[in-house]
Formats: sequence, structure tokens, C-alpha cells
Amino acid sequence: MSPGPLTEIFEVHREPVLSSPVLVVALEGWVDAGLGATTAIAALLGQGPTEPLVTFNGEHFLDQRARRPVAHIVNGVTTELTWPGTVVRQGTDGAGLDVLYLVGPEPDFHWQSFTDAVVGLARSWRVRLVVGLGAFPAPAPHTRPVKLAATAPRASAHLIEQVGIVQGELEVPAGVLSALELAFGDAGTPMVSLWARVPHYVAGMPFPEASAALIEGLAGMAGLTLDSDGLRHAADSARRQVDQLIADNQEHQAMVRKLEESIDASEGNAMGVGEVPSGEEIAAELEKFLRGEDQ
Repeated sequence: MSPGPLTEIFEVHREPVLSSPVLVVALEGWVDAGLGATTAIAALLGQGPTEPLVTFNGEHFLDQRARRPVAHIVNGVTTELTWPGTVVRQGTDGAGLDVLYLVGPEPDFHWQSFTDAVVGLARSWRVRLVVGLGAFPAPAPHTRPVKLAATAPRASAHLIEQVGIVQGELEVPAGVLSALELAFGDAGTPMVSLWARVPHYVAGMPFPEASAALIEGLAGMAGLTLDSDGLRHAADSARRQVDQLIADNQEHQAMVRKLEESIDASEGNAMGVGEVPSGEEIAAELEKFLRGEDQ
């Protein structure tokens, strides 16, 4: 594969020299409670220099009315537009191992051609493992460590056991991460998606503990050297802020205790499926209170 002009699918910027890289996928536009994946990928990209390898064609994949470009205006003169784009970037971890990052907006159109292109690129780069990052609202208290759940295609089901098994059956709207799981499963490339369980009532505000948990889960799953210390410090501050918000209200404290009891009772059930059917109702009043304080 050699650099070339923009095609219908993507533009290749350069041909990389890689050694068994890991591909990390964190795309904007799907569920990301507490900005867990968004903050995690920003922290990862900030840990060292990265370079773009491939940019996907926004004209082909993105609804540019929903994801509008940014206009740069100087003294009333429009000088340029910055277009949103989905990009694969190349970097390394703390030990010098190759890491690729698929970042940017989730495609609005042509998911099949997008997944085919990503899988083809990953195979050409001899990617050894693909790890997706995400976060979802869960009936969990902020007073307990954030736990991860995992999803994977059937061929990579053994990877789920290293994180947390989703008990029971679920039918939920899917993001392109699910399409990538199936595509990589068919291609024979191992893939697993890590999902941070973020307390309902802080899902609308940054919750850095979720991001730290994702980075640590990624490091353990892929054998990478990654730094989560900054996020852990931010998480301590965020937890104290939430503690202060609920400290003066006995009802809110009781709700948190109820969530603690529920989550403790659901040990071994990574997503709490079937264990806490009314978790969202339990947290509703506290969520309203905290969001009001945040505003």
C-alpha cells in the first residue's frame, strides 16, 4: 500500500513500518456515558506523538449537516473550513510498542464499506488485536470502583472472560463498533470492546474514573504500557465533588446506599442484567438533582 490521492473510501498518507500493532477504536457519536471513551482516547493521544496514516472520506461516510465543518473567519473573511474526519493515527506505548488509533466521527452512511476498509487496512498492517472503547449508564454508585464489561464476536469470546461476562440476552441499538466486531470476527482478527459502567446520575458530566478504568483495561488486555495517573487524580476530585453534592440530602444518600446494595448483590454480573431492573428509577431523582447542580 502506498500513498495516493483521495479515493471514494479513504486517503493513505504514508506506508507505515509496524510490528504487530494493536488497533484501538474510539469513535464519536454513539453512547459514551461520562465521556468515558472520549476522555480516555484524548489522554492516550496525549501520551506521545502520533501521525495520521489514513483519513476516511467524509463526503462518503458523514452527514455534513449533522457534523458541520468549522469555518475560520478573520475580520469577516472566511479563510478556510475544517472538515470533520475519521482518521487512523500511529503512535507507541510507553515501552515503544506500536499502537494505532481509529478516532473521529462514527460513519453516518455506508457502514459495510467502512468496516470492510478498516478490516482490510488492519490485515495489511498485521494488527494482532483490536480493542474498542465505550461507556454506558449503569445502576452503579459512584462510591464503588468503575467496573468494565466486554463484548466480542464469537471467535474472540475467550477475551470476554478476562473482563466481565454479560449474563443473559440483550437486544439494543448498535453502533459501528458492533459491526466492526462481527467483521473482524469473520476475518479472524481478535477483537474485544471494553465498556465502562458509569453511574446513571453522573452520565451527563465528565467522569474520569471511567476513562482511567478503560485505559487500564486496555493496557491489561493488550499488554501495553499506558499511563492513567492523571485520570486517577481527576477521578478523586470528581468523586469528592459528587460526595459534596449529595452530603446534605438524606434522600439522595439513601438512594446511593440502595445502589451500593444492588451492585454488591450483582457481583459476577458485569452489566447487572436481571439483577437491578429498576436501577434507572432508583437513580432518577438523584440524577435530576446532580444535573441541576452542574448547570
